[in-house]
Amino acid sequence: MWKWIAGFFALMALGGLVAAGVVGYLIYDYGRDLPDIDQLANYEPPTVSRVHAGDGRLLAEYSTEKRIFVPFEALPARIVNAFLSAEDKGFYNHPGVDFQSIVGAAITNLRNLGTDRRPVGASTITQQVAKNFLLTNETTLERKIREAILAMRMERVYSKDQILELYLNEIYLGFGSYGVAAAALNYFNKSLDELTLGEAAYLAALPKAPNNYHPVRRYDAAVGRRDWVIGRMEEDGRITHEEAEAARAEPLTIRERAPTEVTRADYFAEEVRREVQNLYGDDKLYGGGLSIRTTLVPELQAIADRALQEGLIAYDQRHGWRGPVAKLDLGDGSGWRDKLNGVEKPVAALDSWRLALVLEVTGEAARIGFKEEAESGSIPFDQMSWARPWLEGQQVGAAPSKPADVLAPGDVVLVAPLTEEGGGDADNAAPRLYALQQIPEISGGIVALDPNTGRVLAMTGGFSFAESEFNRVTQADRQPGSSFKPFVYLAGLDHGFTPSTIILDGPVVVDQGAGLGMWKPRNYSNEYYGPTPLRIGVEKSRNLMTVRLAQTIGPEVVSEYAEKFGIIEDMPPLLSMALGAGETTLLRLTTAYAMLVSGGKRVEPTVIDRIQDRHGATIYRHDDRACTACREVAWDRQRVPELPDDREQVADPRSAYQMVNILQGAVTHGTGRRLAELDRPIGGKTGTTNDSNDAWFMGITPNLVVGAYTGFDSPKSLGPREAGSSVALPIVKTFFEAALEGTPKVPFRIPPGINLVRVNHDTGLRARPGDSDVILEAFKPGTAPPIDQVRIDSGIGVSDGQGVSSPGTTAPSSSGSGSTGGLY
Repeated sequence: MWKWIAGFFALMALGGLVAAGVVGYLIYDYGRDLPDIDQLANYEPPTVSRVHAGDGRLLAEYSTEKRIFVPFEALPARIVNAFLSAEDKGFYNHPGVDFQSIVGAAITNLRNLGTDRRPVGASTITQQVAKNFLLTNETTLERKIREAILAMRMERVYSKDQILELYLNEIYLGFGSYGVAAAALNYFNKSLDELTLGEAAYLAALPKAPNNYHPVRRYDAAVGRRDWVIGRMEEDGRITHEEAEAARAEPLTIRERAPTEVTRADYFAEEVRREVQNLYGDDKLYGGGLSIRTTLVPELQAIADRALQEGLIAYDQRHGWRGPVAKLDLGDGSGWRDKLNGVEKPVAALDSWRLALVLEVTGEAARIGFKEEAESGSIPFDQMSWARPWLEGQQVGAAPSKPADVLAPGDVVLVAPLTEEGGGDADNAAPRLYALQQIPEISGGIVALDPNTGRVLAMTGGFSFAESEFNRVTQADRQPGSSFKPFVYLAGLDHGFTPSTIILDGPVVVDQGAGLGMWKPRNYSNEYYGPTPLRIGVEKSRNLMTVRLAQTIGPEVVSEYAEKFGIIEDMPPLLSMALGAGETTLLRLTTAYAMLVSGGKRVEPTVIDRIQDRHGATIYRHDDRACTACREVAWDRQRVPELPDDREQVADPRSAYQMVNILQGAVTHGTGRRLAELDRPIGGKTGTTNDSNDAWFMGITPNLVVGAYTGFDSPKSLGPREAGSSVALPIVKTFFEAALEGTPKVPFRIPPGINLVRVNHDTGLRARPGDSDVILEAFKPGTAPPIDQVRIDSGIGVSDGQGVSSPGTTAPSSSGSGSTGGLY
């Protein structure tokens, strides 16, 4: 018997050795090419990158997985206990693999052979982390062995809390929720510490199969699984019997996630997205958990949107009615709502506009109906009287005299509500009143920035982002026309000219070279005005004066200034370029005007103030000037730190102020006169290209620069009598009216070395008693007109053939010989 017993134990020992050898071989064989678990040490799960406006409001979110990472220390014990009871009650006791659970699962699965029950698993939380992070989801024995080996290795390297942190932040729980924090928001609109016991148990019921326990479609299954988790928590001693009963009695109520307070700026947000993508790539943008603080001022953005939309609509309505969105056959008048339901609202229509069907046209109005049941409205004639027939070339036909001249029954049109009151159903009071609308064909953009910092405060790149994401502020290269002229005159001021320099406004003919013929530029008015002060050349946007000045200082100098101010790179040194024949973007040109306001200092436009990574570390900052004193957190009446101004000086600050002063004159005396109604220190310049294809306006104040561009995406004329002053200027005016309301009237900053002298506006000479139009002109020391100088109207004082002179001085010449250089 002893021999038999000894033999039995020998066989057992041999079997154990063989088993150990097999296990060792399996560990060696399957563990040779396993992923390196060290990568988990610095693992950062994809999290949402958020873009915020300057006041902190949410602007946009970018992500591939909607996840909110929560460190273990911030995870409530209720959440941790629920998941431990549901998924791995022995988590803090096993070495990564729960051998007891494996044996139990194997026995259960053997019992269930031949039935339709799913096999029971025994994976620990550590094994699930190993699978989710390092392996695939294939259901094979090989994968399970590799998973177990990795789990045991992980347990030797990482703490239990670290593993649990990875698990609870990575796991998918349905409803687009990655991690428990996102799930708490998406299911219950709560943070983790606000969840009830029943809600925490429900989340812990989801890892196996979220769709099987959908809280709406499979409510009973969801409640049953939740109650099972509650029971496990009670069995494990994590909650009391009373707590379990109370949790089971809770209804499973899903609460829609409360909308986050957001601000809307589609073109601006897209510009931010592109910039961050260029800086850090897609992975960082869509999964890096970046916090991006932008320069946007939501109030100014709303004003910019409204100003551009109103301006484009006003232009479009001046040029006539292009017809209804669709036409329907009303037949006997029944079933028209079904027909209207088949017509989609154009994507470019404003949110406040509605799609309506004209049901009847009377002598005073058109009765309209909507897709919604029992609702009607009316378009009075005065709200469609603008709708003259559109004709080719942006011309219009005769003005309508009655509603039937515009609309007919069966027309599907866009309308905007006029009032919030009134009836709306067929059996009640008068129908609500609406205005006839149409989507403008013309487009454009508006941008506002701080001239002292370059921060873009508002940006709207078109009438509708839904229809076109093309940003006409940053992506449209168009001719600036006369809005480029101030930089020609600035070059003249930097090269010795003054605002009182006399320039001949007379015919100009330029020999363009062999076979190219003669170039004969003209003023917009087709008139000549004779010897005229330089200031008036800017104010009245005189083409011929501009060409003469460009020829005198040299086209190369004009090109140099265009490049220095970032308007046009590598601009050809041609005289036509002085009239804005090159191409630039609205943002580049507006930034150049900001440099004038900032005293000729370099201004770099930016839509981003700062970017922080997921840990709060600043990885990008637009203003990178060093300021040690700025790090002081507490304020005890100490002086405000002074930051160094190390910006490049691109023009003489005195010349820049002279141009700013002249641009103020363009508002009081010139093409920007409509802005004078605002009664503020404000300057501006219009821009209109050949055939009125493009219309611009640049508006400047001491702390705000605004640019607007308008035109068709496929260039064509805006029509007769349309220019920057009629199309673009009203947009900027609307913006300034709202943006500057309630703000103090701050004057433009005058740099050292400027003398303000009273001169006659029309002659540029010193003001005399009895002069009716006297202004304060800005001169550099020693350049003001002599007190006793008298202007002779015969044109004496216009030097050489160039047609340029300065009162009391000799006009500078690029060639030094006074030669016309091909200018006649």
